[in-house]
Amino acid sequence: MRTLRFSAIFLLFVSVVVVSGCGNSKLKDLRIKNETQRQHIEQLGAELQAGALQLDQLKIQLAEAEEKGGIEVDTLKQQIAALEEDLSKKNELLASMQQKLLYGTALPIELSTMLEDFAKTHGDIVSFDANRGIVKFKSDLLFEKGKATVASTAIAAVKSLCGILNSDEGKKFDIVIAGHTDDIPILRAETKRDHPTNWHLSAHRGISVLNVMSANKMASTRLSVRAFGEYRPLEPNKEGKKGNPKNRRVDIYIVPEGA
Repeated sequence: MRTLRFSAIFLLFVSVVVVSGCGNSKLKDLRIKNETQRQHIEQLGAELQAGALQLDQLKIQLAEAEEKGGIEVDTLKQQIAALEEDLSKKNELLASMQQKLLYGTALPIELSTMLEDFAKTHGDIVSFDANRGIVKFKSDLLFEKGKATVASTAIAAVKSLCGILNSDEGKKFDIVIAGHTDDIPILRAETKRDHPTNWHLSAHRGISVLNVMSANKMASTRLSVRAFGEYRPLEPNKEGKKGNPKNRRVDIYIVPEGA
């Protein structure tokens, strides 16, 4: 009987160690992949920066050649067109690599269930992508038009989310807050003073959400902000820079700790 009990306890211990080891191994693999991806992104970013400088120089040379009537005008135009095409492809590749780095994966069932219930409760302002572990806030209801302060009517929803993310199931994950806008340019002087571009507005909105989360006991070490402005639309914006409400949003990515 003692031998059987010892065997059962030993098997249970081995099972726990194996399951824990698998989880740690997967997390380690994810961190390694993310770090490799970050290095590739940095390298590609440096290439894009160098290419942008080269493009500026070529355009200056072209302007001078056109003014003087030089024979190299056509050659410079071809070089500029080729470089612009190359930079466009690299920008697309960079966006794809950043997307893969940022996007999460399906969360543990307990946490996912809590977030699904949260989204149902706040369905007017929130949706939840269970496949990628992303909570999506609609900016039109999260902020006042052209402003970056979280609306008083939306603070309760953010607080409720913090409660879930601080639970035993949620506290093992870090949070990436990503701000997005549509393509409507910022024209109002009072808005432009605080948010010169859509990039600024998306960054400031992400920071505002971060501040609310930090004020509600979310550890600062778990929080970070990304800003994409108008450059990651969910759907095409209307012609003539008239925007699309679905592109005005704040996405909250729930990712493994340290990933």
